[in-house]
Formats: sequence, C-alpha cells, structure tokens
Amino acid sequence: MSPVFAIAGRSGSGKTTLIEAMLPVLAARGLKVNVVKHSHHDFQMEPPAKDSARFRAAGAQEVMIASPFRFAIVHELRGAPEPTLDEQLARLSPADLVLVEGFKRAEVPRLEVYRPAVGKPPLHAEDPGFLAVATDVPLDIALPCLPLGQPAEVAAFICRALGLT
Repeated sequence: MSPVFAIAGRSGSGKTTLIEAMLPVLAARGLKVNVVKHSHHDFQMEPPAKDSARFRAAGAQEVMIASPFRFAIVHELRGAPEPTLDEQLARLSPADLVLVEGFKRAEVPRLEVYRPAVGKPPLHAEDPGFLAVATDVPLDIALPCLPLGQPAEVAAFICRALGLT
C-alpha cells in the first residue's frame, strides 16, 4: 500500500489550495501522487442530462466514464455506508504517496491547515494525533509550525515524516 498523509483542517482553511500547490513540488521530486478528497456534501461529476448521469439515475450501481484523456468511476451508495478510508485507498492505483484531504480523525500521519482568521478553533487543540500545523500566523504551540505559503517546505516535511526522497 502507498504511504498516506492527511491534510486536515476546518472548512475554508486552505487545504485544497495547499495540496494543489504541493502537487507540482512533489512531482518535481519524482513522486507519483494520488489524492483522495473527502466531502460531507453530495457532488455531481457530470451534468444531470448527460449519458452517464442518466445511467446512474436509471439504476446503475457504477458507471465508468472513459475517454482518451481520463476515466472516472462513479459508484452509487444507495443507502450503503460510506466506504472507509482503507476501502477507498484500496481502489487507487499504486503511487509513491497518497494525500488525503479531510479525514481529520483518520489514523494516518496528519497535518492541520489552520488559519485563525477562519474563526474556528484549531483541531490540534482537541486531537494530539497531528504531526504539525501549516499556518499563516506564528503560533505558540508544541507542534512544528510550517509556513502555509511555502508549499515546498510543507511537502519536504511530509516527505521527511514518511521517509520519502
């Protein structure tokens, strides 16, 4: 299984922006990276009138959309429980690293993205499982604080934590 590292934080803290900025940095290090994004909201991968959405609406459990450029599998849960992180990871192709966004309580190495301006309490104050905090302000805490605006530094921390090049 590929090494996994979670980027967690409150809504609006900058998790997606950080991961997006780290991906080219990690690729430049020669790493193949997969990403799993968790959402508490429903989502649509295609407009409702498109063929694949029509297949799902008609009752298909899974629909694969394939082109010469990419493919995606949409799996309808239809009342089944949400798959665990391990079940989701098992569906991915092998990679050098899997970054997961969200999963703030996952039992994997985790970093919190924390911005006091969001106006919500930090996760690391409630949960001792975080390895570090990426933030845009100085914090007086025991955890390593990484500069949120320096994705290369955050990526280097993750690589060191996981023993990657």
